[in-house]
Amino acid sequence: MFDPRYDQLAEVLTGFSTRIQSGEKVLIDTFDVPPEIIVSLIRKVREKGAIPLANLQSNMVNRELLRGAEDSQYQLMAEYEMVRMKGVSAYIAVRGSHNVTEQSDVPPDRMKLAMRLLKPVLDQRVNKTKWVVLRWPTASMAQMAGMSTEAFEDFFFRVCTLNYSKMEAAMKPLAALMNSTDRVRIVGQGTDLNFSIRGIPTVSCSGKHNIPDGEVFSCPVRDSVQGHIQYNAPTIYQGSAFDSIKLVFKNGRIIDATGSNPTRINEILDTDEGARFIGEFAVGFNPYIREPMRDILFDEKIAGSFHFTPGQAYEEADNGNRSQVHWDLVCIQRPEYGGGEIYFDDKLIRKDGTFVLEELKPLNPENLV
Repeated sequence: MFDPRYDQLAEVLTGFSTRIQSGEKVLIDTFDVPPEIIVSLIRKVREKGAIPLANLQSNMVNRELLRGAEDSQYQLMAEYEMVRMKGVSAYIAVRGSHNVTEQSDVPPDRMKLAMRLLKPVLDQRVNKTKWVVLRWPTASMAQMAGMSTEAFEDFFFRVCTLNYSKMEAAMKPLAALMNSTDRVRIVGQGTDLNFSIRGIPTVSCSGKHNIPDGEVFSCPVRDSVQGHIQYNAPTIYQGSAFDSIKLVFKNGRIIDATGSNPTRINEILDTDEGARFIGEFAVGFNPYIREPMRDILFDEKIAGSFHFTPGQAYEEADNGNRSQVHWDLVCIQRPEYGGGEIYFDDKLIRKDGTFVLEELKPLNPENLV
């Protein structure tokens, strides 16, 4: 049976997020999701006079392809994926997973090979199309969030269909402030970071590329990062789970990395030279997302959080760092997570996860719901 919330979500994705126009070609790329949401998206695309294309994928099948990945195999895949990506003007990805660690036993060298060969396709999608990506609620995700399946579905649709236009207006002062900031200092439990964002553009994220959304990001000047950070949100990256990651920086470079599974952490950071430099600094404030659930599209938007990302920088907020890695790692600064402060040019802008400047208070949870 069709759930009316599917159509509501499909309208957000094709309307607000990707702004589909008549005559455009739209790739709907799905992974282990109900056919009903694909149908809803196809219908919404057609309502706007655009041309829908649908691609159905399986995480289990992708795991098997990756486990035996060869250069010739993924070069061929990259070639035809590039043709398809160049042929569309918009990309909507809906990614479900019956097992969030499905790819945990893919050999690191096979994963690295596939990422390297498919990266031009990713770059084409990110830089040349209108795109939006979201997860699909599953029992596996509900379990990671510590919720019942029904309660998680209700949470999912509430988060994904909130008033993103209101959020978009509220984040403008933060973006303007970051654009005029030179030095950033972040302090908290296990954290004392200093870096510059001078001259790096700031980007507001209000549901145009990710659903759910709620962050403003920039990027440190590549060699400016000094100090250390203790992340307190658990994470899954390339199919492996990690907790309590701590990074130490000198002149922008990660010189020490520890946490659960330190061998795998350092394997990822040794993927290439750029993986040990930071490619993104972002402040998160989605009012409905409060607790980590090892799903980065949710966790990086947690109210009162920030993320500090080893690896590739985005072209629209570019410090020149290039890498196959883009690993969003999250630190929550609300009191129950140990608190903390963020300073811009020695001015306190957020304390214990709450914005303190008058022009930024509309981003606090009570003003966004």
